[in-house]
Amino acid sequence: MVRIGMMIPRRQAVTTVVIAVAVAVAATACSADSPPTDDRGSGHYSIAFVPKNLGNPYFVASATDGKAAVEEFGGEFQEVAPSQPTPTGQVPFLNTLMQQGVDGIAMAAVDPKAPCDAMNQARRTGTKVVTFDSDTDPTCRDLFINSATAEGIAKAQVDIISEQIGGAGEVAIISGAPNAPTQNKWIDLMKKDIAANHPGIEVVDVVYGNDDDQQAYDKIAGLVTKYPALKGIIAPDTVAIAAGGRYLQKSEHKGKIALTGLGLPNQMKPYVMDGTVTKFALWNPGDLGYLAAHALKALIDGTITGKQGDKFQAGKLGEYEVGQDGMVLLGQPTLFTKDNIGDFNF
Repeated sequence: MVRIGMMIPRRQAVTTVVIAVAVAVAATACSADSPPTDDRGSGHYSIAFVPKNLGNPYFVASATDGKAAVEEFGGEFQEVAPSQPTPTGQVPFLNTLMQQGVDGIAMAAVDPKAPCDAMNQARRTGTKVVTFDSDTDPTCRDLFINSATAEGIAKAQVDIISEQIGGAGEVAIISGAPNAPTQNKWIDLMKKDIAANHPGIEVVDVVYGNDDDQQAYDKIAGLVTKYPALKGIIAPDTVAIAAGGRYLQKSEHKGKIALTGLGLPNQMKPYVMDGTVTKFALWNPGDLGYLAAHALKALIDGTITGKQGDKFQAGKLGEYEVGQDGMVLLGQPTLFTKDNIGDFNF
């Protein structure tokens, strides 16, 4: 401590001033040179995909093309997800991405409500959030990138099974996760379509394979045992329809129980070519991921806000328009048969 009236040596005083000035200048320089903590909207794009679970071939395809889109516009891509699709399994990953300050998140929801708090918290910090393939409550996201209209998808599957079983008989439905909002909507619409337009068809059961190949296989085996008069199975889930093809191909029921639904051409090709499956449907999941990435870019750029009527460019896919409730439709499903399945590679 310096006492009152005591003189500080001149050299010491000068040195003290020089050090103080140097520290102040350095602090100012650090402040000026440090990048902003949030550079969203500056042309930088950090995009994260959160599928229902890792390892699902459907979401591998969507992430592959989603990454290609992000690389096209010079962004950074990552994919994170739980190993199993559970209602709350995606929440920790959403929280981590929010802490990282990513610019955009594209998520295929396992549950319509469970991730909403985390999604809205991320949106409050400036992250744009879209759902794809499977939606949440519309208040939890900026856009929903939908494969096709729910009515169109439901009708396509019902029409196929009706054609294959002659318009009459017992059918069962096997889906993915019990809480999957989009698939549950399809199932509800299929039941209504059957009741209204196919009075000869009876839906005897709805079961769930939880997006797991072995669980789906076992559930299909159980359906066949439980309902000996079963004539058809509808599987609006890529994992379940492939498991159904594998089961029927090796069973005495091949050619006797019709199987249709939504599947990946590469997985279903063996079952189509040997007659186990005659016809099934799907859109291109790669295009769905590609469109989701470009929708995020448009939101981050401020080209669109998510309101009905907004239009944006989606690279090779062309122009898209935002519809009601923030929905963007990829297009109508494709029907796959022995005649055209070889033309597709996903």
